[in-house]
Amino acid sequence: MNLTAAKDALKKYFGYDTFRPLQAEVIQCIYDQKDVILLMPTGGGKSICFQIPAVTMEGTCVVVSPLISLMKDQVEALRANGIRAASINSSLTYKEQQQVENDLYKGRLDLVYVSPEKMASQNFSPLLKAANISFFAIDEAHCISSWGHDFRPEYRQLRFLKKNFPGKPIIAVTATADKLTRKDIAVQLEIPEMEMFVASFDRPNLSLEVRPGRKRIEQILEFIGQRPGQSGIIYCLAKKTCESVAAKLLDNGIKADYYHAGLSSKERSQVQENFINDRTPIICATIAFGMGIDKSNVRWIIHYNLPKNIESYYQEIGRAGRDGAKAATLLFFSAGDLMTLRNIISDNDSQYKDIHLAKLERMYQYATSLICRRKILLNYFNETNFDNCGNCDVCNNPPQYLDGTVIAQKALSAVARLRGNVAQGVVVDVLRGSRSYRILSSGFDKIKTYGAGKDIRQQDWFFYLEQLVNQGLLEIAYDDYNKMKLTEASKAVLFGGQKIQLVKAETAQKRKAEEDAKTKSKRRGTSKRNRVRDELFEHLRRLRMEIAKEKGMPPYIVFSDATLEEMAAEKPSNETEMYKISGVGEMKMRAYGGDFLRAIQSFPSAEGAGGL
Repeated sequence: MNLTAAKDALKKYFGYDTFRPLQAEVIQCIYDQKDVILLMPTGGGKSICFQIPAVTMEGTCVVVSPLISLMKDQVEALRANGIRAASINSSLTYKEQQQVENDLYKGRLDLVYVSPEKMASQNFSPLLKAANISFFAIDEAHCISSWGHDFRPEYRQLRFLKKNFPGKPIIAVTATADKLTRKDIAVQLEIPEMEMFVASFDRPNLSLEVRPGRKRIEQILEFIGQRPGQSGIIYCLAKKTCESVAAKLLDNGIKADYYHAGLSSKERSQVQENFINDRTPIICATIAFGMGIDKSNVRWIIHYNLPKNIESYYQEIGRAGRDGAKAATLLFFSAGDLMTLRNIISDNDSQYKDIHLAKLERMYQYATSLICRRKILLNYFNETNFDNCGNCDVCNNPPQYLDGTVIAQKALSAVARLRGNVAQGVVVDVLRGSRSYRILSSGFDKIKTYGAGKDIRQQDWFFYLEQLVNQGLLEIAYDDYNKMKLTEASKAVLFGGQKIQLVKAETAQKRKAEEDAKTKSKRRGTSKRNRVRDELFEHLRRLRMEIAKEKGMPPYIVFSDATLEEMAAEKPSNETEMYKISGVGEMKMRAYGGDFLRAIQSFPSAEGAGGL
């Protein structure tokens, strides 16, 4: 198949004129019967990569999904777009499940969502073999890897797919996975010849801010007060914290609720339904809340406590601004958070304890770093980036820098001559010319860069090496005793004349004190399309809520915030102009387009209002 049908389906079902980066390439691979591993950040359009082939290929796509809430959310959104989709999960009655299975067998579905447990069950396998399956999609694929941040043993059972259905392609998609996790996904699914696609992890619409964890409630109240009516999530480490933060918000007249594993399944479902349908705008939750949320109009994320690793943090902040409109993120951190998480990890007898501790340290380095936060995040996921973003607290209040090119070259040269075979402490000892037994007995005093950095203090070298790791010039091999390795980006500094800026070590303490005292920061965002949040936008948002209540569906499934913002900016006056609005497809145009056109046409303009 070629991409003509895919492009037509994109406009017909989803209302978009063009594919986002990598989507077309991934879809073509599925058409060509190739296995795929796709890494694309939350809100980047991962689902489109298997939903478009599903509606354009003969047969049914089977999607493995870890949560009932996630299945229900995606199925509801697909049906609203006119796509034949269903799910099989424990929330269905026996009769309902029989109907879905019958539809699958008779080829009446484009997509069917199932749990990994259902996929591996003996009674489901005969139906799969009897049905006309087009391909398999593994959602949240990081769950299959023990290196991943949300490992789920039941996902390991999916390795049977390639054995039992050798001619059917597999696409494994996830929002966050480092190098180790990516390799392990391929191993566990037994797809060694897969095509690997890694989309840009840059989410320029998300502002990034980190603050010390002092007077958090006061700061949160101020933060929410600046964003009235907006929907957001506050992630907390403990269940009791979720409840207490929600109670304090309610005491201050802010509508909020809490969500954690201590609630019954019915209670959790009700909280989530209220959030999705905009009845409760703010949820205070543990990390148990979020993977099943496909809500496009979450405008902010707050982390009340330090997350356990960068993968979790990036996935959680990615739940804001999925529609591409501006969204804010705020992370609080403290040494107490760090110690609590260290204890939790250390008390676990997992064989991966040391790796989890190392990843926690990287998370803490991110929180305390004085270089562009987006640069750190992108480089963590091996996306080389030398430029500052201009939309984080560090960029908006930059520290003092120095030309660190020579320092970087010395460090990278030392790692190269040590063959990437030692940890950070040894690299520093070699650079400083240590005469310790460890250095001398290993013959490290004979390498060319031995003592090349003796003019720099030991603690300053650690400070600079941390920055080089965060800038993607060095990486830590967590699966190989935390040894320091060069990256592809290292070559540009060693041989390509790439200049490097480093934060001055002597200004670090002063800068941290300034950050501690800081409670506000400027925020900037970018958008390719004209968008506004004005009185017309609010008028359209009220209309969306009325339609959603009448139809019994979440408001963002009617139209996303980004689509309403574009309507408010462009003010389409007819169907042709309405079709040009991103997110307006045939199904939604027929269902709601006329209502929104009339609302726009009847809304008084600024000039008209002024003349009354």
